[in-house]
Amino acid sequence: MVERRDDEQARGDDAGTPLALAALLTGTLVGTVSNNVVNVPLTDILDDFDAPLGRGVLVVVGFLLTFAATMPLAGYIADRYGRRRVYCAALVGTAVCSAGAATAPTLEVLIAWRALGGLAAAVFAPAVMGLIAWLFGPRRRARAVGAWASVNGIGQAVGPSLGGLMADAWGWRWVFVPLIPCALIGLILTLRSVPRYPARVMRLDKFGAATLTLGSALLILAVTLVGSGGVPLWISGVLALGAAVLLTVCVVHCRRVPVPFLDVGDIVEPRFVRSALAAFAQMFALGATLLVIPLYVVGDGGSTSVAGALLFALPATMAILAPIVGTISDRLGARRVLRTGLVVLCASQIALGVVIVADAGFIWLVAVLIVGGAGIALVQTPAAAGSTRSAAGARGTGLGLFNLMRFGGSALGAAWVAVALAHGGHAVLFAVTAAIAAGGFAASFLGRTPTPDAPAPDDHLEPAAR
Repeated sequence: MVERRDDEQARGDDAGTPLALAALLTGTLVGTVSNNVVNVPLTDILDDFDAPLGRGVLVVVGFLLTFAATMPLAGYIADRYGRRRVYCAALVGTAVCSAGAATAPTLEVLIAWRALGGLAAAVFAPAVMGLIAWLFGPRRRARAVGAWASVNGIGQAVGPSLGGLMADAWGWRWVFVPLIPCALIGLILTLRSVPRYPARVMRLDKFGAATLTLGSALLILAVTLVGSGGVPLWISGVLALGAAVLLTVCVVHCRRVPVPFLDVGDIVEPRFVRSALAAFAQMFALGATLLVIPLYVVGDGGSTSVAGALLFALPATMAILAPIVGTISDRLGARRVLRTGLVVLCASQIALGVVIVADAGFIWLVAVLIVGGAGIALVQTPAAAGSTRSAAGARGTGLGLFNLMRFGGSALGAAWVAVALAHGGHAVLFAVTAAIAAGGFAASFLGRTPTPDAPAPDDHLEPAAR
């Protein structure tokens, strides 16, 4: 059993400052932009290295694999060595990997730097969410998480646009350059304004960590390959089967060992389950929408610039509303706001299907995208806040699993676009995204509302050397 010292307790009891929050949001922005900044200039990268799409797609997939699959392990490392310390190391790592990617002499070196960058960025979500939960008490946490959600929306909007503009103006290598000073600024702000988070000696369940990480990586790879369309379907099936076996073994193992990598009892707690499923539904719809709208607009005669301008309405709405949603959640209750957002999200997905199938025009499309952005904003903040208030969310591994669910939903949503457009069309595509949102709404009724904040579990911890 770990007992925190009085000064550590005080610093964790609602002692967060605006400057500390800004330092944490800097890493959030850097991680989000790192994820999607190469999507638009990917064609330029392939032309420069004279490489086919099958190899070049690894510039995107390599980052996504290491980024999403290692989040639970990154959460453990942050708890073990101190969340602030590991967060600062991730900022330095991101700066180094961005410089390496900008100067990569070959495609293989670029892919390697992107994969390493994904490892560094995997720390941001669980470490930042954990530090926000530690620094901001229940009365201010939803607003702090709302700011976090707003920066996520800004990153979704800025990343592709920044990549396209800088690649057109100076070449694709320059898309990585702004990440370097941003990461270093975040490092300086963190060292000055975020108190040290106590490191804790923790046993690592190596088998549980390995099976979860490898199983998650195989699942994300299988989903990504389905979306790429260039790989036989049976290969994705084999990878998905292997992932299912590994993840099942992980769950069985974690239920049997005394100190598991993931506490299965905490993970099935209703508050964590409904938060994770709502986040999955929200990101599934977002991932599908961000991919299908440009395809539709360009196919309907619009340019890529027009597609980007129209699509900007969705993440811009997310970014604007996220802080407001945090305040509303504090006043009305997170679960009520969460359910409202899922209903709005479901309705917007149905409306998108109607607008596109009926070819109603770009004005109606923008209007529905704004509604969809509002629905996503109403889901993202209370889902993230709910995860931090659960027993699983008190551990870095639990926060990592929550974010793995988020980004897994995004990857699955993007893959679903390729499958639906090939076999069913837009009506089927948006019917399924609406059904996923409805499933998240149904899951929001799981369990009773527990006490405001679950105590941090510490049965797996040993006293740290001070």
